[in-house]
Amino acid sequence: MKNNFQPFITGLQHIGLPTNDIEATIAFYEIFGFQVAYRTINEKANEQVAFLRLGDITIETYENKQAALANGAWDHIALNVTNIEAVFQLAKEKGLDIMDSEIQFLPFWDNGVKYFIVIGPNKEKVELNQFL
Repeated sequence: MKNNFQPFITGLQHIGLPTNDIEATIAFYEIFGFQVAYRTINEKANEQVAFLRLGDITIETYENKQAALANGAWDHIALNVTNIEAVFQLAKEKGLDIMDSEIQFLPFWDNGVKYFIVIGPNKEKVELNQFL
């Protein structure tokens, strides 16, 4: 089966980690050398958000007070894409389990991001995300 997504995916963008205490999470990852690359409030969800970066690894942590506090606490991986509309159309054509009926927007980073999430066979969430 030909992979039509490959031309649009450039790699791992971030890993999503919900937290009950964003300050404790930031402090923990700083021990390993991560630094806060971007911090904001997701007004849509009323959550504090921090993107922590170490080299080419980025963790998006968000204080939603719903952290699993157990193994398997990671919420999602996000793949960086260059054309969110084309990737969304391909996901629909391939019959993937898409969480939302349309592409989402958040005013993160310089110009915002557009994204959508698909559910994998193990109920894992894969976010396809484009920096604008």
